[in-house]
Amino acid sequence: MSSTPLKSVLVCAVLAIAVFACFASSLRNGFADYDDNEYVTDNPHVRTGINGENAKWALTAAHSNNWHPLTWISHAVDATLFGLDPAGHHLTSLILHVINTLLLFAWLYGATGRQMRSAFVALAFGLHPLHVESVAWVAERKDVLSTFFWMLTLLAYSAYVKRPGIARYFLAAGCLAAGLMAKQMLVTVPVLLLVLDGWPLKRGDRWGRLVLEKVPLLFLSGLACAAALWAQRRGGAVAGIEQLPLELRLANGALSYIRYAAMTVWPDGLAVFYPFPLHGIAAWKVAGAVAALAGVSILVFRLRRTRPWLTVGWCWYVITLLPVIGIVQVGMQAMADRYMYVPMIGLSIAVAWEFDRRAAVPAVAVLAVWGVVSWRQTAVWKDGVTLFTHAIAVTDDNFLAHDNLGVLLDRRGRFDEALAHYRETLRIKPGDRQGETNLAQASFARGVRLQAQGKPDEAIAAFREGLRYRPGNAPANMALAVALAGVGRAGEARWAFEDTLRYDPENVEAHYDLGLILAGSGKMSEALPHFEAASRLKPEFGPAHVALAEMYYAAGRFAESWREVQAARAAHAAIDPELVSLLAPHITH
Repeated sequence: MSSTPLKSVLVCAVLAIAVFACFASSLRNGFADYDDNEYVTDNPHVRTGINGENAKWALTAAHSNNWHPLTWISHAVDATLFGLDPAGHHLTSLILHVINTLLLFAWLYGATGRQMRSAFVALAFGLHPLHVESVAWVAERKDVLSTFFWMLTLLAYSAYVKRPGIARYFLAAGCLAAGLMAKQMLVTVPVLLLVLDGWPLKRGDRWGRLVLEKVPLLFLSGLACAAALWAQRRGGAVAGIEQLPLELRLANGALSYIRYAAMTVWPDGLAVFYPFPLHGIAAWKVAGAVAALAGVSILVFRLRRTRPWLTVGWCWYVITLLPVIGIVQVGMQAMADRYMYVPMIGLSIAVAWEFDRRAAVPAVAVLAVWGVVSWRQTAVWKDGVTLFTHAIAVTDDNFLAHDNLGVLLDRRGRFDEALAHYRETLRIKPGDRQGETNLAQASFARGVRLQAQGKPDEAIAAFREGLRYRPGNAPANMALAVALAGVGRAGEARWAFEDTLRYDPENVEAHYDLGLILAGSGKMSEALPHFEAASRLKPEFGPAHVALAEMYYAAGRFAESWREVQAARAAHAAIDPELVSLLAPHITH
């Protein structure tokens, strides 16, 4: 073996060992309690493993607002191999990330002939903290899997460029199609290949032929775009113009380009969710971001002949990030770490080729720091509570993190903490339907606990807090009515019972209790229909028959009163002997 191949093997070994060691702690993490249930643990088409029926579902489903059949199949294969042991699922993602690092090195080294610069780019890709989300989050398998096919597409295309042929072209197209079936992030690949034709592939200036050559690949990307929009709109994940105006999306997109670049250099404060700036973005920030983007773009364009790597690196970054920059807004995040899994490669290429060997020591130091930060960030994904607690600590007004943390704390029995997070969710984002639902349910549950503990006043306050957000909840209205009646607040209890019946007209207990309140306040004619409704809806409900017997007797309707006495006896309800004796002279046996 010559020294050059041996050196390449050693470089690959270093890359693989360093990247695996950096992310190995993910194997100790559980599922993240954030989309992992939809993708694996609660998905019957995945957790039952790979089979014909599940494969058919994967090809036709628009589940979780996405169409990515190869991603579903990969999760199902993991379920077959590892069951629901999270370590196995994390291992697959980690192995794919390591392979992606090696494939990136192989492609870049093969295309440029620059081994150490290619190794820097690959190691930056492999170790960077922005990639923790893609590797340590099981639900983001689509990132590492689609990038696997992305790298294979680049390798196949480079082989086609060196030795043109229909077989090699179709191989590149097949790899692209497979990547699109894992995640539609690859829709920009045909345009990226056109950029790479200039450098490092150096295919000349025959741009008309080069563009025509990409038409079949663009057709594949078009189909993938249509599938992605279909799945997202079917799931209701695409935010409308009325929710997020186009000008706000464009402003956020411009600012995000700058923020992503800054986070590449200084990856601090990383979080699973960055809230969209619903209240707008300062004009000076938008103007600064647009000016910076324009300035860099003009600069690299002017340097395209003397320093083509700057142009290619910048175009790689801008083009590959474009589908997820937020012009078509999916979800309510301003940006996401996972979106930088591939775009960051362009920035790394620009830096690696711009600086010579004299920057080797600083480069190694930067890579080491990134590796340490990634190792620490991987631990953040231990479980959902850790994940969202961290997000709240490093971001402002993170309504989604508060809401999700509340749900997880609720499941763990930490009810008061959960309720506090639900309240914070609605403080940040008033009108959030999911937050309102969660807070209402938590308040209702808290009210039940307080009532059982003999704290009716606190229970009443809890029920009312929940009903402020979900007034149509009949059981909660009923519980509030009972609590109010229990402390002698009959007037308020009456309204609560009536609200209960408004949403649940066949609630026997509500009819009966409302009848008691009305009768107690002397409104016999209003009480009577409620007792009659209770006895009609539930004939075996003895107390309603007893109340009717007494009311019918008072009204001189003796036959009907006796009938209700008999019905009460049949229901084993206690009858006042004095009522029976008073009825006796009026009844012919």
